[in-house]
Amino acid sequence: MTTIVQKFGGTSVGDVTKIKNVARRIKRDMDAGKKVVTVVSAMGKSTDSLVNLAKDITDSPDPREMDMLLTTGEQVTISLVVMALKELGVDAVSMTGWQAGIKTEAVHQDARITEIDAEKVQKHLNKNRAVLVAGFQGVGPSGEITTLGRGGSDTSAVALAAALGAETCSIYTDVTGVFTADPRYVTKARQLDSVSYDEMLELANLGAGVLHPRAVEFAKNYHVPLIVRSSTEDVEGTMVEEEATVEQNLIVRGLAFESEITKITIERLPNQFETMPTLFSMLAEAGISVDIIIQQMTSDNGINVSFTLDTQDLGKALDLLHNKKAELCYSSINHESTLAKVSIVGSGMVSNPGVASDMFKVLAEHEVAIKMVTTSEIKVSVVVPEVDMITAVEGLHAHFGLDAKEKAKIEAIKA
Repeated sequence: MTTIVQKFGGTSVGDVTKIKNVARRIKRDMDAGKKVVTVVSAMGKSTDSLVNLAKDITDSPDPREMDMLLTTGEQVTISLVVMALKELGVDAVSMTGWQAGIKTEAVHQDARITEIDAEKVQKHLNKNRAVLVAGFQGVGPSGEITTLGRGGSDTSAVALAAALGAETCSIYTDVTGVFTADPRYVTKARQLDSVSYDEMLELANLGAGVLHPRAVEFAKNYHVPLIVRSSTEDVEGTMVEEEATVEQNLIVRGLAFESEITKITIERLPNQFETMPTLFSMLAEAGISVDIIIQQMTSDNGINVSFTLDTQDLGKALDLLHNKKAELCYSSINHESTLAKVSIVGSGMVSNPGVASDMFKVLAEHEVAIKMVTTSEIKVSVVVPEVDMITAVEGLHAHFGLDAKEKAKIEAIKA
């Protein structure tokens, strides 16, 4: 009997009807001869409700107590799913993260998994039980309950699949798979049959919310076949694998975009070796994440440094930089908000020069101003005015043959 791991997010277990639907799916897989481990998130918006309860008490809740509080959400879900399975005559057991042997570093609210004692789950599988594991949580070295941060349930599922040597790890969500772009904004976006780990990792890091980057990274490192599927429709999903096995003709496989980006420029910093490490160490220590970084020489042998960050961090960044002006020795700071980042991603870009040039031509044709650019082997990202974000995405989506009608045209030519 092969083992499969599957994960259902909060919207997939948002009420009793959906919980019963998940139980029926598990039973169907077990009836087909599979050993099934299912990781679940907290029901619907229950985590948000718990966070709001804490905020009603204090503006700065203790991280340890927040982990104690938030992990209760997943525990509710695993218990209810097991009850639904037993009503269907299926032997099942629920396990918290620590009961399932998920060990993490000693960090509250954003811990990383360090090890999984798979025997704790395997002994139940050997007794033909369905195993329900609470996602998003584990246990630190001293026995403290920890949470894994945003997207933690995805990571729990992939890590368990790796530890158990599972045949596949399926992530059930409210979309049918990975799309060429976010279908909520791009009407001609279409589902991909497959995508490589590297492409999915870039898309996830660039704002595609269907999978968390840490989960994709885990899948890549341990060669876990990952499938993104719909929790409501019985259709084929998208396979995330070492190398995409279909649609090899696509140079660009997908687009990602995110709004609320701000560009900060610090002018006339000293042109010294320690300037850049000092500046970005300050930002990192303050918990401010930066993205695109550009350095330019000035006519008087100084340097201008520009970087992007989430607009929500602007106030904190400006306060820090103003307070550190004497140490950094810059002349002035300016910033520009209401920006967005638009990225094209595809492993085919490695062997096809001119992709960036095509991207810039498309943006010029649509009169979209480019504020900043960054590239890697399989992606090109540009910062553009937020008001032009969707125009840019739709133009690029059509140009690189990702529209649904373009796929139909390609298939007709092949036929």
